[in-house]
Amino acid sequence: MTRMQKAAIALALTLAGAAPAMAADPITGRWVTAEKDAVVVIAKCGKVLCGRIAQFLIPPPDGNDQRDVNNADPAKRNRKLIGTAILSGLTADEGVWRGQVYDPKSGRTYASEVRRNDSGTLEVKGCFGLLCQTQVWKKAG
Repeated sequence: MTRMQKAAIALALTLAGAAPAMAADPITGRWVTAEKDAVVVIAKCGKVLCGRIAQFLIPPPDGNDQRDVNNADPAKRNRKLIGTAILSGLTADEGVWRGQVYDPKSGRTYASEVRRNDSGTLEVKGCFGLLCQTQVWKKAG
């Protein structure tokens, strides 16, 4: 076996060993939304991942005390938006995280796909039937 072949095998084994660690939580962290109005923290929520609003970058009318007034469920309209999960139930599926995304501006929940791009950004897609909208979120500093 040549030195080049040994190096290739060593690299392949290293990458294979690192793959489960990289695949475990590749989307976790602090992310700035596409509209640059909030920071969302994606972390483990039990066996799945979720993303909660951590801070507003552009204060809504009631500031940090802003309530979820547009929620379709009247029982949730009094909860604060800070701390609210807008991404929920995210489970890994071959590089894509599938779950739900909640839009507090419309009060609606959509099926979602989240993936980390090679550029380090996060692609967040929400779909209602065949209609989908995609946003790109950037890592918060």
